[in-house]
Amino acid sequence: MNTDRQALLLGLGAVLLWSTVATAFKVALGYLTPLELVWIAACVSWLLMTGLLWQRGTLREAATTRWRTALWAGLMNPVAYYLILLIAYDRLPGQEAMALNYTWALTMALLAVPILGHRLTRYDVLAGLIAYSGVLVIATRGDLLGMRFSDALGVGMALLSTLLWAFYWLMNTRDKRPALLAQWQNFSIAVPVLTLLVLLFSDWRNLPLAGISAGIYVGLFEMGLAFLLWQSAMNKTTRTAKISCLIFLAPPISLLILFLMLGEALLPSTPVGLALILAGLAFQQFQPISNRTQGAS
Repeated sequence: MNTDRQALLLGLGAVLLWSTVATAFKVALGYLTPLELVWIAACVSWLLMTGLLWQRGTLREAATTRWRTALWAGLMNPVAYYLILLIAYDRLPGQEAMALNYTWALTMALLAVPILGHRLTRYDVLAGLIAYSGVLVIATRGDLLGMRFSDALGVGMALLSTLLWAFYWLMNTRDKRPALLAQWQNFSIAVPVLTLLVLLFSDWRNLPLAGISAGIYVGLFEMGLAFLLWQSAMNKTTRTAKISCLIFLAPPISLLILFLMLGEALLPSTPVGLALILAGLAFQQFQPISNRTQGAS
């Protein structure tokens, strides 16, 4: 099997795992608060990464070098990002929170202007208009004339999570740490902070087993194995765009799993809004290479 085929299979594995996340979040939040879910998932993910670093013989290096970036990065992701994202999932139907979260790539293009000195192309602007019109459709559940938001705070939290996620990854362009080492150090900062918050604000001694199980699933797959599969796919492929396209498979699969597992009825506004968001993302991603290079200073 050549490396591109391996990369494709690894990428598909990551996308399939990410496609279950919206359902896993909603199941877990039926038993846990957002804070409790982030804490359990972060602890599980940290243990997984610790084992991988130990197996590779790099745990000592991770524990003794380059911690300065982790001090802010760990507070941003997983602490702030996942807390805000899960508040959105707690308030909105899974289909809405999932669809809104997919605008992070466009948010990244906008933030790259002040942070990295990029210039927006006309393709970026048009992609943003298309995608954020989809956000408006989902946020109002199709009531564009009435402009009544289904849950303004939930929508705001979902969009704020995209801002944090995009900012985190843009700042990571200056991070020279190996990916797994960086993730382990970030989570090593986050886990004590989350543990303190849980001790202060949660009845952690009465967490239900079903909620703990769902939290373990999120930690293993959303925060752990999916990231490692995607990283491996990107490292193996000779055509990054081919692997990046796979991410467009996740939203429709997520909607199907939400329906089959939770019986979450598909709101008419969701596929329309999601189609606009994905169209905007595709338009932005597949613009001519000459236009992308013109967008960077």
